[in-house]
Amino acid sequence: MKKLLILMLAIVMVVGLASCGKEAPAAGSSSTAAAGSSEDNSAAVTGGGSGDTVKVGVSMPTKSLQRWNQDGDNMKKELEAAGYEVDLQYAGDNEVPLQVTQIEDMISGGCKVLVIAAVDGSQLGSPLAQAKEAGIPVIAYDRLIMNSDAVSYYATFDNTKVGEMQAQYIVDALGLETNKGPFNIELFTGDPADNNVNFFFGGAMSVLQPYIDDGVLVVPSGQTEQAQASTEGWNTEKSQARMENLISAQKYGPSGTKLDAVLSSNDSVAQGITNALVTSAGYTAENFPILTGQDCDVASMKNMLKGLQTVSIFKDTRTLASQVVTMVDAILKGTEPSINDTATYDNGTGIIPSFLCDPVVCTIDNYKALLIDSGYYTEDQLQ
Repeated sequence: MKKLLILMLAIVMVVGLASCGKEAPAAGSSSTAAAGSSEDNSAAVTGGGSGDTVKVGVSMPTKSLQRWNQDGDNMKKELEAAGYEVDLQYAGDNEVPLQVTQIEDMISGGCKVLVIAAVDGSQLGSPLAQAKEAGIPVIAYDRLIMNSDAVSYYATFDNTKVGEMQAQYIVDALGLETNKGPFNIELFTGDPADNNVNFFFGGAMSVLQPYIDDGVLVVPSGQTEQAQASTEGWNTEKSQARMENLISAQKYGPSGTKLDAVLSSNDSVAQGITNALVTSAGYTAENFPILTGQDCDVASMKNMLKGLQTVSIFKDTRTLASQVVTMVDAILKGTEPSINDTATYDNGTGIIPSFLCDPVVCTIDNYKALLIDSGYYTEDQLQ
C-alpha cells in the first residue's frame, strides 16, 4: 500500500511539473512582449540607442526656393545626428493638396513629432486634426499654422524685427532723420497666404509710415497697402512683372523719375525687382536704388557683390534647425521645450508658445564674416 501511495504521489508531482512547464512559455512570451513594448516606448521617447526607430516628420513647402532646401537639409542633418529617423518631404512647388497628403502619410507612417513649414498656414486643418487625435505634437516651422489647436509650438525668427531692420536700413541710408527729401520708394512683400508677411510688412511699415505721412517718403504708385504690395508665392517672375508695370507707369529710370528705394521683404522678390530695374529701366550699379531683401540667397548675394542689391537680412537656418531639434528632443523626453515668446503669435485658437531666433543685417561690409567665415557659403559659391 505504501508503495502504491508513493507511486501515486510521484505521478501527481510529474503531472504538476509538466503543467507548469507548459504554462511557462506563455508567461515568458507575455513578459517578453511587455519588455519589448517597454523598450520600444523608451526609444520613442528618448530617440537614443541602437535599433532606435523614432521617426520625425519634416514637411517643407517647396524645393523651388533656395532657403527651403537649406532648411530641409539642415533639419534632416541635425535630427539624424541626434539619433532620429527623418521623413523629409517637400510639397512640390507650394502645392497645398500634396502637403496635406504628405502630412497624412507621416501620421500613418508612425512619426512621433511633426515639424511643418506650411505652404498655406490656413489649409492644414484636416491633417492636423488627425495628428492631434493621434497625440502627435506639431511644431510650426518659420510659418505659423493658423486656426488649428493642434499646433504645440512655433519656431521662427523675429519676423517683425526683420521688417523693422529692412526699413531702418532705408531710413539710415537715405538719412531721413535730417534729409527731408522727398524720396521716391515702392513697396513689395510676399505671399498673402504666408502669415509671416503680416510681420515682415507690418514691421517695415511701422518704421516707414511716419516718413510717408510727413511726405519725406513718397510712393508714386500709391500702392501702400499690404495686399497691393503682395507677391503670390514669393515668385521672382511675378515681382519682376509688377516692377516692370511700375517702371512703365511711373517712368522710372536714370533719365526719368528717380527711384530712391524699394522695400522688398525677401530675396526671391528682390531678384525679380533687380531684373526689371536692369532690363526695363537701365539701372546699373552706379545709380541703383536701395533694395532690401531677406535670406541671403546665393543669387541675391551675387547681385549685392555687383552693386545690384543693397542689403539682405540673414536668418541662419542652422540656428533655427538646431533650436527645433532641441524642441523635438525635449518633447520626446517629456520635458518642456525652451521658448522665449508667449505673447506675440496667436494662430486664432490662442497664443502659441514660440522660440524666436535673431536675424542679422547683411551688407557688402560684413557678408564675409556672416556667410563665408561661418561656413554658411564658400567663396566659390558667390562667384
